Amino acid sequence: MLIKHLHHADKILKGLRMRHISLFWVLLIVIFSFACSHEKRYSEALSPEQALESFQLSEGFTIEVFASEPQVMDPVSMIFDEQGNIFVVEMPDYPYKPKAGEGQGRIKKLIDNDQDGKIDESIVFAENLSEATSILPWKGGLLVTSAPNILYLQDTDGDHKADSEEILFSGFFENNSEAQISNLRFSVDNWIYAANHGQAGEVSFSRKPDAPKLPMQGGDFRFRLDKDAFELATGPAQFGQAIDDWGNKFITQNTIHIRHAVIPKRYVDRNPHKPITSAVLNVSDHDLRMYQETPAPYWRAERSRRRQQTYDEQGLDRVEYAEDHFTGASGGTIYTGEAFPKEFYGNIFTGDVAGNLIHRDVLRPLRDSPTFVASRDASETEREFLASTDPWFRPVNFTVGPDGFLYVIDMYRQHIETPVSIPDDLKEDMDFMNGSERGRIYRIKPLASESKEKIIPNLREMESKKLLTFLTHPNQWWRLQTQRLLIERQDLSVLSEVESMFYEHEDARVRLHSLYVLEGLNALSQEHLKRAMHDPHAGVREHAIILSERFPEMLSSIMECLKDSSTRVSFQASLSLGEFSESEVVSALADVLVQKGENEWFRTAVLSATSTSSLAFMKTVLEKDSFLNEVLPWKLNFVQDISHSIGSKNNKEEIIAYLAYLSSLGSDWQASGVAGLMKGLQKNDDERLNTVIKQMEENQDLAPEKAIETLSTYFSKST
Repeated sequence: MLIKHLHHADKILKGLRMRHISLFWVLLIVIFSFACSHEKRYSEALSPEQALESFQLSEGFTIEVFASEPQVMDPVSMIFDEQGNIFVVEMPDYPYKPKAGEGQGRIKKLIDNDQDGKIDESIVFAENLSEATSILPWKGGLLVTSAPNILYLQDTDGDHKADSEEILFSGFFENNSEAQISNLRFSVDNWIYAANHGQAGEVSFSRKPDAPKLPMQGGDFRFRLDKDAFELATGPAQFGQAIDDWGNKFITQNTIHIRHAVIPKRYVDRNPHKPITSAVLNVSDHDLRMYQETPAPYWRAERSRRRQQTYDEQGLDRVEYAEDHFTGASGGTIYTGEAFPKEFYGNIFTGDVAGNLIHRDVLRPLRDSPTFVASRDASETEREFLASTDPWFRPVNFTVGPDGFLYVIDMYRQHIETPVSIPDDLKEDMDFMNGSERGRIYRIKPLASESKEKIIPNLREMESKKLLTFLTHPNQWWRLQTQRLLIERQDLSVLSEVESMFYEHEDARVRLHSLYVLEGLNALSQEHLKRAMHDPHAGVREHAIILSERFPEMLSSIMECLKDSSTRVSFQASLSLGEFSESEVVSALADVLVQKGENEWFRTAVLSATSTSSLAFMKTVLEKDSFLNEVLPWKLNFVQDISHSIGSKNNKEEIIAYLAYLSSLGSDWQASGVAGLMKGLQKNDDERLNTVIKQMEENQDLAPEKAIETLSTYFSKST
């Protein structure tokens, strides 16, 4: 930049006379001063040791360098496998998309040779990857998200380098590195989950080439390699996907840092006629506010100023924040280790790469709703768990190690924003690759913890019966590694021991792991599920209902769970009943609607069943327990939603009967019913009908009775 200005000054001087030489020096000083101030818009990098001094960390904890350049550069994800090996994904191409075949992504194996708790060697396990974002151990190799694919890499000759590559899944979205397939997670239910940010794609599975391609629009992804199964999962997670001990999934998006995936996608999608509803909920009770210690970078402050000016000129009631509000939330991870104080177990840690900080949420289940609330801890109401004064600190991801400590993956870049979102003139002095030769991984641990590293036994080489002892470990990492290995091996010799743990172990988490080991070994029985449905812990009962869906004989047991004292258990029973078509199911779901329909999640659960999209179900509900005697907003919402379903089905005989029934109700019910019916009807490709509906919508004075009459006439004539 300075050379550019000096060159410009030299061109000007060629037109000056020598007697004006003093003007040259004045001009040069001005240009030099401008250039220097221009260069100082963005600070320079700190060494790892200097960066440590920039951290303001919650009391009672310490942070230390675990790995840094040149051993790691541009890290975005890290895992420990069942042997204690450490692998990290590097993404040096960010934020640009590499040309086909020219990706520079790497997976490195990190080694601590002298066991001093700091990485001193790295080996490139795989390279030339296109936008790899996450990894997960599987059968001695690594699963890798690398849009548009999910790969399976193996080192078959023991030289620490991958020499076998299999493309398992292909067809994922690949046009924006901030919204691609990422965040592989193995959950207690034996499924592997991946974040897809709801992006479009047509995904195929190489091991089932005849299977139809899976449309990905609007969802995340999950798969089971032991069952050759794959399907949509509730999303959309951007870069951050946390799954707790009980399978509850929480997702990260850059401005909404924590949302709960309340309803699994398989239930959301089974009834195509219900109104479109969200299956996720922002559970934060503190909105976008965060407490950063770094000022907004020049480009962001200036862009925000311009945007705000535009909003003000347009008279919009909108505020564009440049700092102190989540804009780069990333890597939401649940702490499930044993090294932190007990009150930290189950907390979610989320980085904000724009705010250079780590935020902590304390999760609390709601008593009267099947979801959660995420709150700040009392000690962090006006501060963050960790905030840095170094604007290069980019905490993109986390992992909880087998030692129970929290590892922070810091991409460490001067800029970490996609260039397409920044005005061209502001990009002139921004080098988006500045820092691509750097990267840090930090380890956070309590001050009182032992600094000496724990030796991790080789779980992969351990016989199955001995391996079972780690299914009881207080750290989730050990339990999940053990469960996964047992599923991979399909070793039926441990069935009796697993059953004993399921029946007798005092830790409910262990009982749940044992239940899913039985499932993964194809040894699950109705007797196991009947026992699980009466487990003291609601989480075990909830999963017993899910697993019972595959046994038609368990229907009556599932119906009994509607009366469970736990809201989450009764909610799951409501969802699971939608998998059955028996007549008693309709009556049971009608009771659920009447008793718990005030809660929108229970209403959604009931209406997700295909058997509830009918006039018969509507009558069953409205004629129960004086339902119509009191007009309440939630009741009107139900009438509108089920009317939408009836309209979407577009069965003329049913619609005529529905309109006749609706005409017998009060005006409030009629208004909600007509509104829902018309929205549902518009989902059908009927140009003539849509013209009639449009005319009705344009007539704002049209009374509900007249609307019913108009539609009744139309459908009577059309038949």
